[in-house]
Amino acid sequence: MAEINADKKPKKYQELDNLKSKLSYIEGWLSIIINTILFGLKYWVGMISGSVAVMADAWHTLSDSLTSVLVLVGAKISQKAADEEHPFGHGRAELIASIIIGVFLAIVGFNFLVEAIEKLRTRGSANYNWIVVLVFVVSTLAKEGIAQFSIRAGKKTDSKALIADGWHHRSDAIASAVILAGIFLGKYFWWVDGVLGILIAFLILYTTFEIMKQSINPLIGEKPDEQLIEKLDTIVKNTLDHKFDLHHIHIHRYGSSTELTFHIQYLTPISFKDAHEGATKVETRLKQDMNIDATIHIEPAD
Repeated sequence: MAEINADKKPKKYQELDNLKSKLSYIEGWLSIIINTILFGLKYWVGMISGSVAVMADAWHTLSDSLTSVLVLVGAKISQKAADEEHPFGHGRAELIASIIIGVFLAIVGFNFLVEAIEKLRTRGSANYNWIVVLVFVVSTLAKEGIAQFSIRAGKKTDSKALIADGWHHRSDAIASAVILAGIFLGKYFWWVDGVLGILIAFLILYTTFEIMKQSINPLIGEKPDEQLIEKLDTIVKNTLDHKFDLHHIHIHRYGSSTELTFHIQYLTPISFKDAHEGATKVETRLKQDMNIDATIHIEPAD
């Protein structure tokens, strides 16, 4: 079985990790500051208006600050180098941070749902004024701005925690926009506030489902996607001079580090030395081109 020393990442991937860490810190601190301010404003106008939707959205905004703290912690831990107890590094700390974000969202969404149903049961209504409108216009614009920054940064650096936090921000921006629409309908229908609370709750719960699904799959194990298999086949084909068959492909992701194990069966006779050298070349190419640490099992021709 051929293996490659994968202690050092290619320079471009080291730079990507550094950029991820930098953007995570910027996004995290921006989120904490802006969301704390918005929470105070929303809580204040929620008390004034007596709106369950506004109060629930205020706590949703505060939860954004808490989850941004988790993004900062996850980014810090995931940058730690591999050690004896964690030979594959600490990259999965980012996935764990995303799951914790999802749990926070689920709790917030469920509480919204309970409060909104109670508001409908008691036929409660809200009294909105221009201050509430102003606060939620500012909130919608600010939260969508943070969401755009976080999601783009996450896609650029392949950070699931940043993308998860970005969708959390976006769900708050959408909730604020929905409440804005409800403010203008509230004076005509007493049930608007309760219905808005229920809609926001389901929006948050759906966002929770998406975040949890994307984070849990790499933790429990996932099937290599077709695009990766095609790229792997191309690299092997361009590296080896012999006909071969690839199978038994398994992938394990650890944040920015990826481990890949697979079998290469040579379809024509080849010496053990040449087969081993060919596998080593494939491992080197995978590390350089895809930042994948590969372990290859060599099989002879039938």
